[in-house]
Amino acid sequence: MEGLTSIRTRSWRLAAIALSVLLVAAFAFACGDDDDDDAGSTTTPTETSEATTTAEASGTADAGDAAYPLKVTDLLGREVEIAEKPTTVVAISPTAVELVYAVGETVVGRSSSADFPPEAQEATDVGTAYQPSFDTILSLSPDLIIADSVIQGGADYRQPLEQLGVPVIFAGAESYQDVIDGLTLVGKVFDAQENAEEVIAGIEKARDDAKAAIEGKNLSVVAMIAGRDQTLYAAKDASYVGDLLKITGIENPASSQPDAGPFPGYSTLAPEKLVEYDPQIIFTISPGSASGAPLLSTLIPNIPPFRGLQAVTSGAIVELDVELFLESPGPRIVEAFAALAAAADKAQ
Repeated sequence: MEGLTSIRTRSWRLAAIALSVLLVAAFAFACGDDDDDDAGSTTTPTETSEATTTAEASGTADAGDAAYPLKVTDLLGREVEIAEKPTTVVAISPTAVELVYAVGETVVGRSSSADFPPEAQEATDVGTAYQPSFDTILSLSPDLIIADSVIQGGADYRQPLEQLGVPVIFAGAESYQDVIDGLTLVGKVFDAQENAEEVIAGIEKARDDAKAAIEGKNLSVVAMIAGRDQTLYAAKDASYVGDLLKITGIENPASSQPDAGPFPGYSTLAPEKLVEYDPQIIFTISPGSASGAPLLSTLIPNIPPFRGLQAVTSGAIVELDVELFLESPGPRIVEAFAALAAAADKAQ
């Protein structure tokens, strides 16, 4: 007679095979030309400055006005001098583009997948965030380049950008605080501090509203993504979505797991581990969805061992917007907080 251990082992092997088949089918639909499609394998993690942006202004100015030239410290801790208020700006990631428009300014050049706000699409395409065209950037004669401290913060990107002869500041987002610091930095650079402060106030309100909506519910949530190798990965606190879960008071059972796999801030999630966690809500992020790939949220309920999970039986599997939570973290964090608060109702 077959032993219990042997039966369980065979069951998990069958689950893994089923999961692999479904994910292979999903990724067969995905195309590979998006800026962030291979984010996990190509992004160089960088440490952002904990200090909020600082600036030293020379000369005199009216209260509330910036005096140029001024010096700012970007999110990589680099001190950069801005000679005059920038008017011809190239931003080479979706996050960088959104930061500029959030404080009321515009760009003449953008990365390929930067599509928000809609008017940003009028700017010249300078290539992807992972393969920007330096020749195209220079052809626009920019007086400022805004690069992404997360995507382009490593030496392979930073050094070539610094050699273009144009002031470069780095601002990106791996956390809530990065969004606040990025807005403060960009607001200072453009002498648009009041606009930046208004946006930040809205973000802080959205954060507080989400915390209030979630408070006392004792929610357990696993947020996951799937890699090209058909492996599931769970978000830790060090990821952007994990940081938002922590801020809003949601329990994340995967928070203390070791980093594993191609996605910084994520840990490999074995099927049996997800069953062990049995979260009340499952958040899924599907990078290839814009290209027609099936959503991960539609695949999870079809895996036999997952059918008894609380989140599956209660219908609390929530597909998170891939732009808000993975590809373009930034000022639209207001919408991200609202999405977390709305999802909390699904677990009731």
